[in-house]
Amino acid sequence: MSAYFDPETFLAATVTLLVIMDPTGTVPVFLSLTGRRAASARAKAAWQAVLVSLVVITVFAVAGQAILTYLGIGIPALQGAGGLLLLLVALDLLTGRESAQPQAAEEVNVALVPLGTPLLAGPGAIAATIVFVRQASGDLGAYLALAAAIVVVHLALFLSLRFAGGVIRLIKESGITLVAKVAGLLLAAIAVQLVADSVRGFIAGS
Repeated sequence: MSAYFDPETFLAATVTLLVIMDPTGTVPVFLSLTGRRAASARAKAAWQAVLVSLVVITVFAVAGQAILTYLGIGIPALQGAGGLLLLLVALDLLTGRESAQPQAAEEVNVALVPLGTPLLAGPGAIAATIVFVRQASGDLGAYLALAAAIVVVHLALFLSLRFAGGVIRLIKESGITLVAKVAGLLLAAIAVQLVADSVRGFIAGS
Protein backbone atom coordinates (compact mmCIF):
# COMPACT_ATOMS: atom_id res chain seq x y z
CA MET A 1 0.00 0.00 0.00
CA SER A 2 1.09 3.53 -0.70
CA ALA A 3 2.20 5.55 2.27
CA TYR A 4 0.35 8.58 0.94
CA PHE A 5 -2.63 7.27 -1.05
CA ASP A 6 -4.11 3.81 -1.63
CA PRO A 7 -5.82 3.72 -5.06
CA GLU A 8 -7.29 0.26 -4.44
CA THR A 9 -9.05 1.43 -1.29
CA PHE A 10 -10.22 4.58 -3.06
CA LEU A 11 -11.72 2.62 -5.95
CA ALA A 12 -13.33 0.00 -3.71
CA ALA A 13 -14.78 2.57 -1.31
CA THR A 14 -16.02 4.85 -4.10
CA VAL A 15 -17.79 2.06 -5.99
CA THR A 16 -19.26 0.57 -2.80
CA LEU A 17 -20.61 3.89 -1.50
CA LEU A 18 -21.94 4.90 -4.92
CA VAL A 19 -23.88 1.65 -5.17
CA ILE A 20 -25.23 1.93 -1.61
CA MET A 21 -26.03 5.66 -1.61
CA ASP A 22 -27.22 5.61 -5.25
CA PRO A 23 -27.10 9.29 -6.38
CA THR A 24 -29.52 8.83 -9.29
CA GLY A 25 -31.85 6.66 -7.22
CA THR A 26 -32.37 9.45 -4.70
CA VAL A 27 -33.63 11.87 -7.36
CA PRO A 28 -37.26 10.58 -7.39
CA VAL A 29 -37.51 10.90 -3.61
CA PHE A 30 -35.93 14.35 -3.73
CA LEU A 31 -38.36 15.50 -6.42
CA SER A 32 -41.35 14.07 -4.59
CA LEU A 33 -40.44 16.07 -1.48
CA THR A 34 -39.25 19.31 -3.09
CA GLY A 35 -40.85 19.38 -6.55
CA ARG A 36 -43.51 21.92 -5.60
CA ARG A 37 -41.07 24.33 -3.98
CA ALA A 38 -39.12 27.22 -5.50
CA ALA A 39 -35.86 26.49 -7.31
CA SER A 40 -33.88 28.28 -4.59
CA ALA A 41 -35.54 26.15 -1.91
CA ARG A 42 -34.70 22.97 -3.85
CA ALA A 43 -31.08 24.06 -4.21
CA LYS A 44 -30.89 24.79 -0.49
CA ALA A 45 -32.43 21.42 0.37
CA ALA A 46 -29.93 19.69 -1.94
CA TRP A 47 -26.78 21.07 -0.35
CA GLN A 48 -28.18 20.79 3.18
CA ALA A 49 -29.10 17.13 2.70
CA VAL A 50 -25.68 16.30 1.24
CA LEU A 51 -23.93 18.26 4.01
CA VAL A 52 -25.88 16.37 6.68
CA SER A 53 -24.96 13.08 5.02
CA LEU A 54 -21.28 14.07 4.77
CA VAL A 55 -21.16 15.04 8.46
CA VAL A 56 -22.87 11.81 9.56
CA ILE A 57 -20.63 9.58 7.44
CA THR A 58 -17.50 11.45 8.58
CA VAL A 59 -18.45 11.15 12.24
CA PHE A 60 -18.99 7.41 11.89
CA ALA A 61 -15.75 7.05 9.92
CA VAL A 62 -13.82 8.73 12.72
CA ALA A 63 -15.61 7.33 15.76
CA GLY A 64 -18.30 4.97 14.49
CA GLN A 65 -17.11 1.83 16.21
CA ALA A 66 -16.53 3.67 19.48
CA ILE A 67 -20.01 5.22 19.31
CA LEU A 68 -21.71 1.89 18.68
CA THR A 69 -19.72 0.18 21.41
CA TYR A 70 -20.42 2.93 23.93
CA LEU A 71 -24.15 2.88 23.22
CA GLY A 72 -24.24 -0.89 23.13
CA ILE A 73 -25.91 -1.08 19.72
CA GLY A 74 -24.96 -2.82 16.52
CA ILE A 75 -25.51 -2.44 12.79
CA PRO A 76 -28.76 -4.50 12.88
CA ALA A 77 -30.24 -1.97 15.31
CA LEU A 78 -29.29 0.88 12.95
CA GLN A 79 -30.86 -0.99 10.06
CA GLY A 80 -34.08 -1.56 11.96
CA ALA A 81 -34.35 2.07 13.07
CA GLY A 82 -33.57 3.38 9.60
CA GLY A 83 -36.09 1.02 8.05
CA LEU A 84 -38.89 2.10 10.37
CA LEU A 85 -38.12 5.78 9.77
CA LEU A 86 -38.12 5.35 5.99
CA LEU A 87 -41.38 3.40 6.21
CA LEU A 88 -43.07 6.35 7.92
CA VAL A 89 -41.87 8.69 5.17
CA ALA A 90 -42.98 6.22 2.49
CA LEU A 91 -46.48 6.07 3.96
CA ASP A 92 -46.66 9.88 3.91
CA LEU A 93 -45.68 9.94 0.24
CA LEU A 94 -48.16 7.21 -0.70
CA THR A 95 -51.07 8.83 1.14
CA GLY A 96 -50.17 12.42 0.21
CA ARG A 97 -49.98 13.57 3.82
CA GLU A 98 -46.60 15.25 3.29
CA SER A 99 -48.28 18.04 1.31
CA ALA A 100 -50.32 19.01 4.36
CA GLN A 101 -47.30 19.70 6.57
CA PRO A 102 -46.28 23.29 7.34
CA GLN A 103 -43.58 24.64 5.03
CA ALA A 104 -41.05 25.19 7.85
CA ALA A 105 -41.40 21.66 9.11
CA GLU A 106 -41.18 20.36 5.56
CA GLU A 107 -37.87 22.13 4.99
CA VAL A 108 -36.38 20.63 8.14
CA ASN A 109 -37.65 17.16 7.23
CA VAL A 110 -36.33 17.35 3.68
CA ALA A 111 -32.85 18.58 4.60
CA LEU A 112 -32.31 16.42 7.65
CA VAL A 113 -34.82 13.58 7.44
CA PRO A 114 -35.27 11.56 5.31
CA LEU A 115 -32.80 12.86 2.68
CA GLY A 116 -29.71 13.59 4.78
CA THR A 117 -30.31 10.57 6.95
CA PRO A 118 -31.29 7.77 6.72
CA LEU A 119 -31.71 7.87 2.93
CA LEU A 120 -28.21 9.13 2.03
CA ALA A 121 -26.27 8.44 5.23
CA GLY A 122 -28.16 5.27 5.97
CA PRO A 123 -27.24 2.07 7.81
CA GLY A 124 -25.66 0.55 4.71
CA ALA A 125 -23.35 3.50 4.06
CA ILE A 126 -22.46 3.76 7.76
CA ALA A 127 -21.70 0.05 8.01
CA ALA A 128 -19.59 0.10 4.83
CA THR A 129 -17.62 3.11 6.10
CA ILE A 130 -16.90 1.42 9.43
CA VAL A 131 -15.75 -1.73 7.60
CA PHE A 132 -13.36 0.26 5.39
CA VAL A 133 -11.94 2.02 8.46
CA ARG A 134 -11.33 -1.37 10.06
CA GLN A 135 -9.62 -2.63 6.91
CA ALA A 136 -7.37 0.45 6.82
CA SER A 137 -5.94 -0.68 10.14
CA GLY A 138 -3.76 2.38 10.77
CA ASP A 139 -2.56 2.77 7.17
CA LEU A 140 -2.42 6.51 6.37
CA GLY A 141 -2.74 5.96 2.63
CA ALA A 142 -5.91 3.92 3.12
CA TYR A 143 -7.38 6.56 5.42
CA LEU A 144 -6.70 9.31 2.87
CA ALA A 145 -8.16 7.18 0.08
CA LEU A 146 -11.33 6.55 2.12
CA ALA A 147 -11.67 10.27 2.88
CA ALA A 148 -11.30 11.10 -0.82
CA ALA A 149 -13.89 8.47 -1.73
CA ILE A 150 -16.40 9.90 0.74
CA VAL A 151 -15.93 13.40 -0.71
CA VAL A 152 -16.24 12.20 -4.33
CA VAL A 153 -19.43 10.25 -3.60
CA HIS A 154 -21.02 13.22 -1.86
CA LEU A 155 -20.07 15.47 -4.76
CA ALA A 156 -21.90 13.06 -7.06
CA LEU A 157 -24.89 13.14 -4.71
CA PHE A 158 -24.94 16.93 -4.72
CA LEU A 159 -24.78 17.17 -8.51
CA SER A 160 -27.62 14.65 -8.85
CA LEU A 161 -29.88 16.54 -6.45
CA ARG A 162 -28.85 20.04 -7.49
CA PHE A 163 -29.73 19.53 -11.14
CA ALA A 164 -32.78 17.33 -10.55
CA GLY A 165 -34.91 20.44 -10.97
CA GLY A 166 -34.54 20.16 -14.73
CA VAL A 167 -36.74 17.08 -14.60
CA ILE A 168 -39.58 19.11 -13.07
CA ARG A 169 -39.91 21.25 -16.21
CA LEU A 170 -40.56 18.07 -18.17
CA ILE A 171 -42.93 16.16 -15.87
CA LYS A 172 -45.05 19.10 -14.62
CA GLU A 173 -47.43 18.91 -11.63
CA SER A 174 -49.06 15.62 -12.56
CA GLY A 175 -45.65 14.06 -13.03
CA ILE A 176 -44.55 15.20 -9.59
CA THR A 177 -47.57 13.47 -8.06
CA LEU A 178 -46.75 10.28 -9.95
CA VAL A 179 -43.10 10.46 -8.92
CA ALA A 180 -44.16 10.89 -5.29
CA LYS A 181 -46.21 7.69 -5.43
CA VAL A 182 -43.43 5.73 -7.12
CA ALA A 183 -40.85 7.10 -4.69
CA GLY A 184 -43.11 6.14 -1.78
CA LEU A 185 -43.36 2.60 -3.09
CA LEU A 186 -39.59 2.36 -3.57
CA LEU A 187 -38.95 3.79 -0.12
CA ALA A 188 -41.37 1.30 1.41
CA ALA A 189 -39.50 -1.55 -0.31
CA ILE A 190 -36.15 -0.21 0.94
CA ALA A 191 -37.59 0.11 4.44
CA VAL A 192 -38.88 -3.47 4.44
CA GLN A 193 -35.50 -4.70 3.19
CA LEU A 194 -33.70 -2.82 5.96
CA VAL A 195 -36.00 -4.30 8.60
CA ALA A 196 -35.53 -7.78 7.11
CA ASP A 197 -31.74 -7.33 7.16
CA SER A 198 -32.02 -6.14 10.74
CA VAL A 199 -33.94 -9.24 11.77
CA ARG A 200 -31.43 -11.50 10.02
CA GLY A 201 -28.60 -9.65 11.72
CA PHE A 202 -30.13 -10.12 15.16
CA ILE A 203 -30.73 -13.82 14.47
CA ALA A 204 -27.17 -14.31 13.22
CA GLY A 205 -25.79 -12.44 16.21
CA SER A 206 -27.70 -14.58 18.68
